[in-house]
Amino acid sequence: MAFADLLEQVGSTGRFQVLHVTLLSMPMLMMASHNLMQNFVAAVPPHHCATHANLTMSSTTAADRLRATVPLDSNGKLDHCKRYVHPQWQLLNRTASEELWEDVEEPETQGCEDGWFYNTSEMSSTIITEWDLVCDLRAFRQMSQTIYMGGVLVGALVFGGLSDRFGRRFLLLMSNLIMAVGGTCAAFSTSFTLFCVCRFFCGMALSGLVLNSFSLIVEWIPTRVRTVVGTGTGYCYTAGQLILALVAYYIRDWRWLTLAVSLPFYVSFLYSWWFLESARWLVLNRKSEQAVKNLKKVARINRRQAEADKINLEMLEDSMKKEMVCSKGSYNGVDLIRTATMRTITICLSAVWFSTSFAYYGISMDLQKFGVSIYLIQVIFGAVDIPAKIVVTICMSFLGRRPSQCGALVLAGIMILINLLVPYDLQILRTSLAVVGKGCLAASFSCCYLYSGELYPTVIRQSGMGWVSMMARLGAMVAPMVLLSGESVPWLPGLIYGGAPIISGIFAFFLPETLGMPLPDTIQDVEERIVRRTNSKDSIVKENLALKDPCTIQLKESV
Repeated sequence: MAFADLLEQVGSTGRFQVLHVTLLSMPMLMMASHNLMQNFVAAVPPHHCATHANLTMSSTTAADRLRATVPLDSNGKLDHCKRYVHPQWQLLNRTASEELWEDVEEPETQGCEDGWFYNTSEMSSTIITEWDLVCDLRAFRQMSQTIYMGGVLVGALVFGGLSDRFGRRFLLLMSNLIMAVGGTCAAFSTSFTLFCVCRFFCGMALSGLVLNSFSLIVEWIPTRVRTVVGTGTGYCYTAGQLILALVAYYIRDWRWLTLAVSLPFYVSFLYSWWFLESARWLVLNRKSEQAVKNLKKVARINRRQAEADKINLEMLEDSMKKEMVCSKGSYNGVDLIRTATMRTITICLSAVWFSTSFAYYGISMDLQKFGVSIYLIQVIFGAVDIPAKIVVTICMSFLGRRPSQCGALVLAGIMILINLLVPYDLQILRTSLAVVGKGCLAASFSCCYLYSGELYPTVIRQSGMGWVSMMARLGAMVAPMVLLSGESVPWLPGLIYGGAPIISGIFAFFLPETLGMPLPDTIQDVEERIVRRTNSKDSIVKENLALKDPCTIQLKESV
């Protein structure tokens, strides 16, 4: 009896699984809020230098004082970072065009010595207005998001290894607590440095939530419903983008908004104590007795008391004999590039994950550039994921994984590059192209999650998924910093964001197709799948590959 049969015996799609998946999916609704919160808490309101503190207020209007103290930029608008050293009252007698084009000596200017004035009609407070992250400090705005994504990267490395050692349930509990406490501390931060530190820990916690929630979900459900459940949990993130727009629309203060999207994790921390540890993990870590207790509890929840009584330690260990033998093999990160086929898979998937995340967050993290309401564009950007994921699921099922992955990436890149040629005044067209591009990148994410899991063999699947996840976080870290290049060369960020998906789409073309293929368990299975597809019968090659595979050696010795 295989473990899948044992899971069917206790109920693989019963009340336990429904409740289990639902509760694990709830925190995912708020994950998008933390990932994309930067669009609202770090929104840059219209601003200009404050007028001179010692300026007399008598006999002049606010508009006159502003005109006499703040110069106009090349577009005829108030300069963001300069003011006149001395008020230029004579300018009140000249029009704006005369001030720009009249051949007169430019009055001496200085920085905003008395701070800035911010238009708070749309946002009552952001971290920009809180700590004056404008002008010389404007790069700090993107730095805060980069630090957060750095936390996500570190969390993927730390929590991935810890979950294999201490279990999924314990790390899930810790991740929920860290997210809740970190978000709360960020909301009450007294300095920008403290805010970034708290956001770093929130990023780490988010990785722990994603990795351990995913593991607990897939390890308690049968293979036949994993695609449906995976798609459903993916839509939780999509719904979270819509929730963020709604919450941010009604909460215009960055502190209260940060607190609002963090408090739900206290609730998920409390009910996470109910979760059962993965029976698979318990067996592989020599805790079979606890695994039997968990399986019996699942059977009782699913109202299969008679089946629960039949489960014993011998039955469980027999069902996972192959996994237990393979777990004794010496596998590490080097196995991801040990053979030519594994090198190809790892390199190509690294490019796919990096560019998908890089372009996705590059588009999603600068909503103000579209010139429309950031709340509306957030809703549109979130809603486009729904049809995008439906279309890519159909394409993966009928056309295959490889053409779907290539097509989504190349089309996304083309949409971004075309947007560079559209005049800034055509906001509707620019926004439409960006929405299509973002939808293609969301489709690419859905495809590469499934595709990567099918390409990597069971014995190193966790290592492989951890590696490509790290590449995705690296792309998300770099994306905000690329936006800074737009200050000197406006078209450069779009060129980079559009070129990266197209290049990675070419890389994806060299990946093997997995549609209709069984999941590989060992590295030898991956190599033999390639051999079968090329109709090669070289038994010597197969034998040499088997000698390189520790799992194959262990299985032969156990027999």
